[in-house]
Amino acid sequence: MNNQQNTYEVAIIGAGVCGTALLYTLSKYTNINKIALIEKNTDVALVNSHKNSNSQTLHFGDIETNYTLAKAEKVNQAASLVKYYLLNNDPQQKIYTKYHKMVLAVGKEQVAKLQERYQEFKQLFPELKLIDRTEIAQIEPRVLQGRDTQEQILALYTPEGYTIDFQKLAQSFLNNALNNKTKTIDLMMGKKVTQIIKQGNYYYLNIEGKTIITKAIAVMAGAHSLLFAKSLGYGLDYALLSVAGSFYFAPEVLNGKVYTVQLQKLPFAAIHGDPEVDDLTRTRFGPTAKVLPMLERHNYTTVWEYFQTAGLSIKAITSFLKILADPIIFRYIVLNFIYDLPFIGKRLFIKEVRKIIPTIQLKDLEFAQGYGGIRPQIVNLKTQSLEMGEAKLTGDRAIFNITPSPGASTCLQNAYDDTEKLIVFLGGEYSFNKKQFLDDLLVNQVMSK
Repeated sequence: MNNQQNTYEVAIIGAGVCGTALLYTLSKYTNINKIALIEKNTDVALVNSHKNSNSQTLHFGDIETNYTLAKAEKVNQAASLVKYYLLNNDPQQKIYTKYHKMVLAVGKEQVAKLQERYQEFKQLFPELKLIDRTEIAQIEPRVLQGRDTQEQILALYTPEGYTIDFQKLAQSFLNNALNNKTKTIDLMMGKKVTQIIKQGNYYYLNIEGKTIITKAIAVMAGAHSLLFAKSLGYGLDYALLSVAGSFYFAPEVLNGKVYTVQLQKLPFAAIHGDPEVDDLTRTRFGPTAKVLPMLERHNYTTVWEYFQTAGLSIKAITSFLKILADPIIFRYIVLNFIYDLPFIGKRLFIKEVRKIIPTIQLKDLEFAQGYGGIRPQIVNLKTQSLEMGEAKLTGDRAIFNITPSPGASTCLQNAYDDTEKLIVFLGGEYSFNKKQFLDDLLVNQVMSK
């Protein structure tokens, strides 16, 4: 093998919050010495990890009513890694803000379900509690103003709510990785990987006229990861349903995060309201969810890449039609498409916002222009169905993270899992100090509170 200067042990493609979390983990907790981080944009986390492109929420599974107890237990541990990283590395709270959060149950049926859920989840989340109308009014007065006094209402409440600027978190991961002067970390920002070729025991990455060589690759490029995987023969039985989320702004009407109960059968987040992470005078409501044929929101050059990824086969088209033929999903997709339209959009969306703030007026809502990202939903072409949760493919010394679940909240858990795999890929001389990783982020958590 020639040209040691351009040869690496691991190359990471994609510098979002997951790619930088992996870089941080490899640099601090392994004896991997030479790593390349390649990002087609000029800075980290400018796509789905950017604050404009996601709901800014650290998900634990406590008030996400679409989570089973088993999933909540898994997500809680993963999100706790991020929580304690922030508590240890961001004492001035430049990356995150802590709020309370609650999920509202309105009506007899939802109230009964929330009461049942509390009994099931209270052991896992000891700070979670049920609060009634009086307590809700004290914590979030606007939620009760103008609401029918005969309407049954209940909430699951916790003080453990975190709003995070995931771009700043990604920058923190990167800075901490670069602080390790014993490692060689080459940043290739503003450089696009145009081709990956596997020859023998190495991968050759063509990067705009330059070629680098690496023993292992970790593709953390969101929806683009499946495109790279397919180019190497992996994931051929998968396609993507790209779901775009949008938001509306309102004046400051909430003191913390307020969620609504998840609709059954829908893999998309229920409408919620959050204080804006960097502007406390605004509340953000959303997300809406509409299907768009692109891999990146607001980037129309990715439309063709979407069709390359999704495929134009009969099997792919049949799968999409079967999924969208479900009347509940079809109605939801159509309605959410309308939410983004001028004039009529907010006149329909305000009905969803009034489930949280009954007195909000049309003049208070403003479409968040330029906000919202793409959440790729995996379509299994064999079963012709959506696959919920994490989408990850593993090949020969190659990892392709298409979407973590639930998003950036699990970035450090994904980094832990991927580091384990990369160490196995690289062989016996490499090691991962798992104990130190967990000691830093979980064992010492009591001291961080």
